[in-house]
Amino acid sequence: MNLRLENKSVIVTGSGGGIGEGIAMRLAAEGAQVIVNDINAGMGEKVVAAIRAAGGKASFFAGDVTKSADMKALVEAAVQRHGKLDVMVNNAGWTHRNRPALEVSEDEFDKCYAVNMKSIYLATVHAVPVFRANKGGSFINIASTAGVRPRPGLTWYNGSKGAVITTSKSLAAELGPDNIRVNCINPVFNPDTGLAAEFAGGEINEAIKAKFRATIPLGRFSTALDVANAALYLASDEASFISGVCIEVDGARCV
Repeated sequence: MNLRLENKSVIVTGSGGGIGEGIAMRLAAEGAQVIVNDINAGMGEKVVAAIRAAGGKASFFAGDVTKSADMKALVEAAVQRHGKLDVMVNNAGWTHRNRPALEVSEDEFDKCYAVNMKSIYLATVHAVPVFRANKGGSFINIASTAGVRPRPGLTWYNGSKGAVITTSKSLAAELGPDNIRVNCINPVFNPDTGLAAEFAGGEINEAIKAKFRATIPLGRFSTALDVANAALYLASDEASFISGVCIEVDGARCV
């Protein structure tokens, strides 16, 4: 059986749980050598153990995606451990609680843009030289349907994800001559992620789930595996001519 990512060196940020965990597990299952990155070592090591138990290759690297030194060290770790870096999945994300725009504090705003957007800047600064030396590479940025079809209550989060989408497209155009691909995935609401209560503005109950589900034509929420399957395609050589796109994994939510 041919594995679609055989021996590719991959970093997945924020992969100690949720969507990031799903992506790390799926890419490892297809032969990738995965570095699981998270600020929570316990969670990250647990994901590494699960990947290894399933026969995959993974190691953990603790780091804060909003810190330049941490991101530099993360990229260097991939090169040291695998001899190269092929794919960087910028998955780490954060949101302020769903509330009116004027009620979001300056600290919440700053954290939102640091985790969601500055991390993309830092990943680009530190991974692009490695990709250039390697004659190519791939960024996969996890944005959100919130950046495509924003709704009240998450205004500053929506803006940060819109910035990720626009920046990804601009980088795809700029870095294309270096054979560096840059793509986005826009998941819709997933009630099983750690940030779900913040997105919803309170406890996740059946009424809240029904309200969100009613906005999705396919009638269900996105899962980590749904997003991971899109990431697998974008990371694979099958997508070698795909760059500057945003794949909505949203059951037609944004139509």
